[in-house]
Amino acid sequence: MKVTRDMVDEGLRGRYAAGRIVAGFFHTIWLSRLMLHFSRAVLRGKNIRGLVCEERHIPSRNGGPPIRVRIYRPAAATGPLPVMLYLHGGGYVYGVPEQFGPSIKSFIDTTPCIVVAPDYRKAVEAPYPAAFNDCYDTLLWIRDSAAAIGGRADGFIVSGHSAGGGLAAAVSLKATDTSDAKIAFQMPLYPMIDDRQDSASAVGNDAPVWDEKANRLAWSRYLDGVKNVTAYAAAARCTDNAKLPPTITFVGSLEPLRDETKAYVDDLRRANVPVEFEIFDGAFHGFDLMVPDAPISRRANRFLLENFQAFVRRYFP
Repeated sequence: MKVTRDMVDEGLRGRYAAGRIVAGFFHTIWLSRLMLHFSRAVLRGKNIRGLVCEERHIPSRNGGPPIRVRIYRPAAATGPLPVMLYLHGGGYVYGVPEQFGPSIKSFIDTTPCIVVAPDYRKAVEAPYPAAFNDCYDTLLWIRDSAAAIGGRADGFIVSGHSAGGGLAAAVSLKATDTSDAKIAFQMPLYPMIDDRQDSASAVGNDAPVWDEKANRLAWSRYLDGVKNVTAYAAAARCTDNAKLPPTITFVGSLEPLRDETKAYVDDLRRANVPVEFEIFDGAFHGFDLMVPDAPISRRANRFLLENFQAFVRRYFP
């Protein structure tokens, strides 16, 4: 899918050129490594003003190094509160939880909750299943520590943007397969879930921020050495979604992940899973984060937060 500037929503067009530059940073491995080192150097340890912020290192259950997790709580709220496992984006190759501070704060400001966000291993250093294991181990830690951190233990929220959305979908799938933890609902936002990249929106996509070339390179790093790609590695490969939890998601019409997100939602609906979903016409990948004040971004955030609030009320009575 070729994407021209005229196809982009008017409120996002001013970032078209900058978005193409951003996409270029993910076209080579060495630039991806540079982005990872930059995010760690600049953002690691940064707190969110107005929230109680904590950092811990929790043990890996799979022989990996201790997992650095960030824990965010509202400054004034009585518990126990719902707990969200939040998994940051970055194409599986870069990023830290602190990079998504505004999104984390918006969830807590909308409905008081506790957010636990792991700094999972990145594919340029350790391919699958390293990131997935770190995220799942964090969910199990939340399950075992919910009361100690002031959270509810009767169900959990799993959320994430982009690659974090892909990890969220995979973590929710394993949790339902194993009954290790009850997922009240999930929010895999424009999730990166299909390694095959054969859909109309993915093939030939040259949109800003994240395009076909970046997508294919990221998947090749994440699945490096993997012989059999399972649904825990790429959630779109799941053939039975009936056990999955209620879901909130959205996606832009111009991004390579559009069709895989829509197919995922269609599968959930066929399985009678409650879903709130919207496609935002003229939006590229990560538009809501890159241009948060654009009218279309405000609509997307309103859609997300209103449904998040409604789901908390519904599934955490």
